[in-house]
Amino acid sequence: MSTDGPSIPSHAVPFENDAAPPPSPGQVPAPTPAPAAPGWTWLGLLIGTLGLGTAALLWNKVNGMQELLAQQTTQAQAQSTEARTIAKEAQDQSLAANTRLTVLEARLAEVSLQRGQLEELVRNLSRSQDDTLALDLEAAMRLAVQQAQLTGSTEPLIASLRSASKRIEKSAQPRLAPVLQAMERDLELLRQTPTTDTASLLVRLDEVLRLMDDLPLQSGPPQPPEEHLPSRHVGSLGATDAAAPPAQAKGGSAPGPLQWIWWQARADQMWQGVRSQAGDVLRISHLSTPEAALLAPEQGLFLRENLKLQLLNARLALLARQHDAARANLAQAQAQIEKYFVAQSRRTYRAQVALTQLQEQLRSAQQPNLQDTFAALATATASNGN
Repeated sequence: MSTDGPSIPSHAVPFENDAAPPPSPGQVPAPTPAPAAPGWTWLGLLIGTLGLGTAALLWNKVNGMQELLAQQTTQAQAQSTEARTIAKEAQDQSLAANTRLTVLEARLAEVSLQRGQLEELVRNLSRSQDDTLALDLEAAMRLAVQQAQLTGSTEPLIASLRSASKRIEKSAQPRLAPVLQAMERDLELLRQTPTTDTASLLVRLDEVLRLMDDLPLQSGPPQPPEEHLPSRHVGSLGATDAAAPPAQAKGGSAPGPLQWIWWQARADQMWQGVRSQAGDVLRISHLSTPEAALLAPEQGLFLRENLKLQLLNARLALLARQHDAARANLAQAQAQIEKYFVAQSRRTYRAQVALTQLQEQLRSAQQPNLQDTFAALATATASNGN
């Protein structure tokens, strides 16, 4: 330690001898320390001063940090409070948004339903014209079919098809193009279909009805020879008989061959006379079916009335344009005639021929129909509905 510094007064040094307390009488006095050097004292003071200054600085710094921490804590608490408030507001807003979203979804569903209904309504309105026209055409076609069945003529069908074709062409709707083509095909078929003369059929059926009372039963009395069907032998014999009298009248006496034919004719006449006389005593008849043998002559009236009823049913079916039913009744009547009546009789033959011709005409006559047109209309209506 250098001695260049200022001198320190003696009274300022704390370790003076006169400042020590006097020793007690029985105490051994402690050894007196050597006085400290003045430099170390000042060094200690300086260090203490520096420590105090440093402590003061640190204390100030700590106080500043505490104040800053308190401010930050206050700010953090304020921010936390604000954040909680904001979170609560956000939660409330979220609940309100969820509520509004639910309401909006309900409204959206309602709007979607209304939109679907509006679209369906628009589609219905857009295709209502097609549907109305198709349904109207179908109703007109069915009415024309009924009129054709009642009148037996194809003119109502042809007129209805022509009118419907004009309506479709005026509407210019592509969906009804197949319907127009089907109508053209049906119209061509109707033009080629032969018409049924119902009046002539009814007249012939009435003739058969009048013959029912004169038809000979197989179990009834024998018919005269002139009622039997002609044969080749009988035909040639009739022609010979017709030619013989003029020859005899012309010549006065018949030549050899002609005289022989005359005698043969006379013998045949005598045989027929004897046969007719013997028929009153003994009658031999041929029965083609066992049912005819079981039919008594008194029951022939009921059989004829039953046949008349069947023919009347055929007449009614023919008037109603039910050709299948009419043919069935005619076939039943023809089968009964063949079973119970004499087939070699002229009247039976005429009735059978008339019934056969009636059945053939009814079989060839076709009922007018519009199958292609109705199928096309149904397809168009179904496509419009989809």
